[in-house]
Amino acid sequence: MEAARLARLGVVVEAEIGHDAFIGRLSIPYITKTGVVDLRFRSLNPAVEPKYMGMTGAETKMFNVLDIEKAGNYIGVCEGELDTITMSSCIGIPCVGVPGANSWKKHYTRLLADFERIFVFADGDQPGKEFANSLARELPVTIVQLPDGEDVNSSYVKYGADYIREKAGLNE
Repeated sequence: MEAARLARLGVVVEAEIGHDAFIGRLSIPYITKTGVVDLRFRSLNPAVEPKYMGMTGAETKMFNVLDIEKAGNYIGVCEGELDTITMSSCIGIPCVGVPGANSWKKHYTRLLADFERIFVFADGDQPGKEFANSLARELPVTIVQLPDGEDVNSSYVKYGADYIREKAGLNE
């Protein structure tokens, strides 16, 4: 619950005019120093499609950018907002994320260029592997490959924070 509070997650109960499609969805704010710059909405019912929705006309942004300032000499990159929140709040690895494997933009590379180590936590599927490999072509990253069929959240639930920190070589 603390991680959800810190990330300012909520469920849409009453929608603004024209946004009725978001009712009953998890609201995920994209927060910067200037405030909320975007919102994404995730279905709470896996049978409902689409799983994710965004504001009409909004451009894809990097998620959890405030961790860039909090991070020391390393940072993680995840695919997905909820994986990013888990990594940052529950596992203790400062992390940024993108809303999908194909959402990386070239200028994000500059935001991470000064870190000594960048960990890409690759989902255990083909898009996750391709995402990690594409980042490795742009940045000197350490790919932390998660097991087949797993992502950060499912690995955290199944194996715990120490497992993920150990895979990254960050257990103290």
